[in-house]
Amino acid sequence: MTETVSTESREAKLLVEMECLRQEIQQLQQANSDLEIALQTTTEHGDLIQGQLHELNQRLHAEIAERKATEEELRRQRLMAERLLLNILPQPIAERLKRRQNTIADSFTEVTVLFADIVNFTALSTHTSPTELVELLNNIFSAFDELADWYGLEKIKTIGDAYMVVGGLPQPKPDGVEAIANMGLDILQEIKRFHTPDRQPIELRIGIHTGSVVAGVIGTRKFSYDLWGDTVNIANRMESQGEAGAIQVTETVYNRLKLQYQFKKRGTIDIKGKGLMTTYWLESRLNVV
Repeated sequence: MTETVSTESREAKLLVEMECLRQEIQQLQQANSDLEIALQTTTEHGDLIQGQLHELNQRLHAEIAERKATEEELRRQRLMAERLLLNILPQPIAERLKRRQNTIADSFTEVTVLFADIVNFTALSTHTSPTELVELLNNIFSAFDELADWYGLEKIKTIGDAYMVVGGLPQPKPDGVEAIANMGLDILQEIKRFHTPDRQPIELRIGIHTGSVVAGVIGTRKFSYDLWGDTVNIANRMESQGEAGAIQVTETVYNRLKLQYQFKKRGTIDIKGKGLMTTYWLESRLNVV
């Protein structure tokens, strides 16, 4: 009887312990479930944050690439604009213009101006297509441009079929007279490479004079670097009142170069707007030792 009571007591105690254990297991299972839910939520939030960071990173790289491309395009356009500006203006003048100097005007006491003009161009233009005419002028003047660069001279402009180049500005050039004389002789040889579309030879008249000028930039939208003064007018008259295939120069040029170059005196002629002047034909360089 005693053993039966004792056994029942142990069984009751065991049942209580088992119930407590079951409850503890349920609590642990609930805690584990809560933990799994928390971990899943954290993971989902982490994935969301990671996704947002990845998207932000991609956008940032895209914006950086876009800005680099924009900067490169701006740099390319700036370089192109500078090259175009240098095709219009001498570099020192272009630099002054970029510094927003409002008025650019300078006086030069001694520069040498050369004008070259194609003989009978009007007749040539009436028998040549516009495309052929422009191509011919472009080839001729491009060859002259190369010579101007070679001698360190400054091309000022072309006026129709006339070409104007100067030595001694915008920077002084001690050998400007000689450089212009050399270019004049060279372009007389250079022009022999060119012919009209019907294979006729092309001839030039060339005039040179040395003296003082005023130079400056005019215009606000289309810039032009130009020269003014008697020196320009006289050089132009030397060309217009010259002869085909010849270089006419003033006595001033002759006196500067007579020991280095071969001249032939033309004599005294009436120069429009200036009166009587003694002029010379520049023929060749002398072999001076």
